[in-house]
Amino acid sequence: MRLPDPLYEGDVSLERAIRERRTIRAYEGKALSLRQVSQLLWSAQGITELGGFKRAAPSAGALYPMDIYAVVGAGCVGGLEAGVYRYEPEDHSISPGKREDVRGDVAGASLWQSWMAQAPLNLVITAEYSRITGKYGQRGIRYAMIEAGHIGQNIFLQAQAIGLAAGIVGAFDDEKLIRVLGIAKTHEPLLVMPVGYEG
Repeated sequence: MRLPDPLYEGDVSLERAIRERRTIRAYEGKALSLRQVSQLLWSAQGITELGGFKRAAPSAGALYPMDIYAVVGAGCVGGLEAGVYRYEPEDHSISPGKREDVRGDVAGASLWQSWMAQAPLNLVITAEYSRITGKYGQRGIRYAMIEAGHIGQNIFLQAQAIGLAAGIVGAFDDEKLIRVLGIAKTHEPLLVMPVGYEG
């Protein structure tokens, strides 16, 4: 499914977004728009050069070992059914995976942090290490983790700039989360970021 084109200019300055950004753990039940989800995914891994392949977050050797999954709740994003979607940067689209609301299960896999299930959207940042260790060996694992941090900060700042709030979670059972999401075992989760309107 093709997403709305991202916007390249907003109403909030980068400096203001940095100053006002906070980690939020309480969300309203208000649904997000497909455009908001599009903007968040683009800020995480979107293509940023015309006719090229360079992305929004830096990556060692431009190898891009990361995948972003959007966990959408029922009635939580206009135009999207509940489920797990994989972001496809090459054409700024999403491909559907599991077709159910698994936010509660994501929270359960994250040491029962129930506040995560309140957010209409959870973005899961994963790494497929083989894409980067082929060039950099075991050091590539560290580079992927650094890249996850860049992606997380992009999501934080983009959420702030479009009137949303985000949280961040690194405490979860990796294998359980992979099963809940129904994703490839080689896509190892590094961060989960709930996003929504601050409650």
